[in-house]
Formats: sequence, structure tokens, C-alpha cells
Amino acid sequence: MTAPRLTRGRRSSAAAVALAIAGAVALTAPAMSFAATPGDGLPFASAVLRATHNSYSGNVGGSRGSITAQLDGGVRFVEFDVHDNGYAANHDYSIGHNSPGDSVDHTGNPASNLLRDWLQTVSAWSAAHPAHAPLVVMLDLKDDLTDNPSFAAGNLSALNQELRDVFGSRLLMAKDVPGALGTIGSLRGRVLTLLSGDAGSRTEYRRDVGFHPAVAINARGQVVEVHDSGSGALWYWTGTYGADGRITWLRHGRYDAGTTPAVALNDNGQLVEVHKSQTADTLWYHVGTIGTDGDITWSPSRQYDTGVQPTIRFTNGGTTVREVHRSPSSGQNWNWIGTLDAGAMTVAWSGNGKTSDALFDPATATAGSTRVSVRTGADGAAPAQTLLYSTGLVPSERIRYVQTAFDEFQAGDAAVLQEGALFYASSATDSAFITAARRGGHIVRGWDFDSASYATNPPANYPATNHPSDGWYTTLLTQSGAVS
Repeated sequence: MTAPRLTRGRRSSAAAVALAIAGAVALTAPAMSFAATPGDGLPFASAVLRATHNSYSGNVGGSRGSITAQLDGGVRFVEFDVHDNGYAANHDYSIGHNSPGDSVDHTGNPASNLLRDWLQTVSAWSAAHPAHAPLVVMLDLKDDLTDNPSFAAGNLSALNQELRDVFGSRLLMAKDVPGALGTIGSLRGRVLTLLSGDAGSRTEYRRDVGFHPAVAINARGQVVEVHDSGSGALWYWTGTYGADGRITWLRHGRYDAGTTPAVALNDNGQLVEVHKSQTADTLWYHVGTIGTDGDITWSPSRQYDTGVQPTIRFTNGGTTVREVHRSPSSGQNWNWIGTLDAGAMTVAWSGNGKTSDALFDPATATAGSTRVSVRTGADGAAPAQTLLYSTGLVPSERIRYVQTAFDEFQAGDAAVLQEGALFYASSATDSAFITAARRGGHIVRGWDFDSASYATNPPANYPATNHPSDGWYTTLLTQSGAVS
């Protein structure tokens, strides 16, 4: 951000600072709405709300009180630091500052360090106070979730599911917000979740990248996409095709090593995937089944031939596949006929021979009149290897996680995180960033807001403090017209 820093003196009286800020806002703020006592008609992006930093720490390193006490006191932004350590054993994430349990105050709070227990505390309070101002639950990701290879290992699909499970219909998902968030009144009783922390995880949430994408679709609207990472890993996405032509991507995971994958899918949700080894011209296959949750149960990988550029299609009622690949030496195409044994999760291959037929197009699939294609390309601020899909009704969309949470932008983040971002954040000491972002119409958090001297014009929407009950903070927030 390039906005100049404000020059301001430090005042000994917190009340005097607050009154000066309120007056300055009224006189000099750009065309934004700052009422003395904001009401339901106030735009969300103009509202100031009480917020805490490291909310789970209670009175450890601050004076916050329990999560329930914070919410009862008018706090409408809470932060949980999230770790994926132990996810496989706990089937949940853990909270804590530098590690699970670090700086966690259990007084008046859940006895465990499991994220779900703390989210349920917030959810129960929200359900009991349905007229509350919109409540933001921020997850500061302390670990990289991109190396979690599946839903079961705690990838971002699992995090999405946990948020939806806990907050239910009160959850306002980012995908349902086309632009501005509307007014405070229109959002009362709603919970918004926000991702902060590990930049790689936040970036992958917005887009995925890969090489050699391939796709299959069946008559039930189930979709499978496979691709390689460019460095030896094979990954998949599953999704469902909607009436509007958009695909809701449900599950994402790593399933093997190799390159140039292709996939065929029958109407029973059974699939056959083929790929080339990364290190040799050998061809391998998997059989898989899509479960009701969208995840895939995979067979072991089995070699069936040598060659390059494998492609595959179901050809007869979902039990017979035809595979066509190319010779690595002569350029001649060869084919196989395979009979699927879904119970054994194997394919019996026969009829190998040369063919003059072209390779199948692995990047396009049809089911009746429904078509889906996949490709890589730049998309706005997303890079050239971004995974994209199109259908007969959708020209181009990213293959990515359902945008359940909002993504926070901080100085130094990749451009894709700034693209369309509603929420910005910085240390409370970075007044230039806060004021520039506010004047740009963004919703801004300043963390470690532990002195009235950090106040800016316009003020941060969320001055996230470790001392929400201190007199200077309550006075400052009252004078700024904080909403609750």
C-alpha cells in the first residue's frame, strides 16, 4: 500500500484520543458512512466492531476472558490459531499459539484443544443470540494444509466440512457473496469464517495448479478430474454437475505418482484411471469408486503395458473400457480392451494391437448432452498452470475448493489473494496499510491493537485487542460507534 502514514501525537487520555478520532472521522473521512451510533442500515464495510486477538488465550498474555464472556461483552470477531498436528488421530484440528495447547486458557472454555469444541462454543452462543451483529470467526492457519493428501488427512475440504457442520444455516459462505456484504441489519445472526495465516494454504484455497488435466463425467452428474503436479504426484478432484452448468468440487486428494493421467467413469460411480510412470515408459491403472461423500476408494496401482499418452473411455454399459496409447519409439497408436471387475477392483485386459484410431481426448468428456472440459491457463491473477473447467453453460471457472470461508489479504501476499478480497489485515502499528485499505472500501483488521494511540482515521473495522474490557478500549470503540 502507498498511502502516507498519519502523523499523530500520543495522548495520555484515552477518552481524549477517542473523541478526537470521532471528530476527525466526521470531518475528514471519505465518502463512507460513519454514524455516531451505527444501526442496521450501516454498510458492513463501514462498521466498527469489537474484536480480540488470540481469543482462545483468555487471560493468558492479556485480559480477554472466556470466549463466551468476550461474546457477551460485544466482541464480534474471534480468532483461533489452528494446527493440523494429530489430525489423523483426532479427526480434528487443534488450537494453540506456537503448537497445540500453547497459550490456551481453558478457564470457562472447552477442556480440549480440538477446534470443533471451540467452534461449537461460538455456534451455541450465536444460536442463543439470534439478533447479534454479524460474527466473524477467523482461523489463523499455523500449519501448511496443502501437504495433507486427502480429506481424511485434514486438507481444506475437511476444514470446509467442519465449518458447515458446526455453523449450519447461520454460516454465510463466501461463494454466496458476489461483492459487498450488505448492511449490518441484513447480516444479523449470521456467522462468517475467515482464513488467515499460512499463505500457501490460503492461496491453494483460491486456485489449484497442475499439468495434463483429464476429466470424466457420468449421467448422474458425477465428475472426476485427474492431473499431475509436474513433479511426480498424481492428484484428483471429484465434483457434481449442477443445473446451472457449474461444478461443485467436493473432494481433493493425492492418489499416486506418475504423469499424463486419464480417467473413465461409468454411471455407477466406478472409474478406471490410467497414467504413465514418471521415470519410465510404463503404463499403469487404478480402479476406483466414488462414495456418497464424493471421495474415491482406490485400488492399488497395476502395470498393464509400456507406452506414453494413455487415454481411456467406457464403451459398453459401464463394464468395458477401451484404452488407446502411443508407442514411445515409433509414434504408432496401440489399444487394449478391458473388462472391469468392480468387486475385485481390477481390469482384465485383452485384444492388444495396433490401431489407426486417434487417442481419445482426455481433457473433454460428455454424458448425453452434458459436456465438461478441463485445461490449464492464467485466470486473472492466478498463474498459467491454474486448473480450469468449462461446460456448455460455463465458459471458464477455476477448479478449487468450495469458497466456504473468506480469505484475508495481508501486505506481501500473492496477487491472487488480493484479487476480490473483502478482508484485509495488518499489525495495528501499520497505520498506512489500515487507512489505505479502509479508504479502498475494504474490511480491515489490525491485530495487537493494545493502545489507543494505534487508532487511525478511518478506524480499523476490527481493532483486535488482547484487552477488550480495558477502559481505553471500551471508550474508543463506543466513540467509534461500534456495533454489537
